Amino acid sequence: MAKATSISVTKLSAAVQDAVKAAMEKHPKVKVQPSKLAIGHLIWGFPVPDQFDTLTMRETQAFATDVAAGVSKSLGSAVGAQLEGAVFSHGGHLTLGFPAPPEVLFEH
Repeated sequence: MAKATSISVTKLSAAVQDAVKAAMEKHPKVKVQPSKLAIGHLIWGFPVPDQFDTLTMRETQAFATDVAAGVSKSLGSAVGAQLEGAVFSHGGHLTLGFPAPPEVLFEH
């Protein structure tokens, strides 16, 4: 059984913001500033603006994959295995992120 790991929401939020900035450099069509971290869905990530309506699903998934890779790189073993990018759409809202890793526990 894998050892449980703790990570602060603040540290995770900072890692996501840094990963988004790095992913935007690779994807010049994407301009987004994550304003908050959403952790209440099937994936953890950030809501994106309507501007993503102009991107293909492939472009959106590639951006999510790069963000997840950046978070994995920033947090290392604290998130367990390499995170995979995910796109979640529900009720007209789009969230980009990664599936919640089961090895992570949150603490304040």
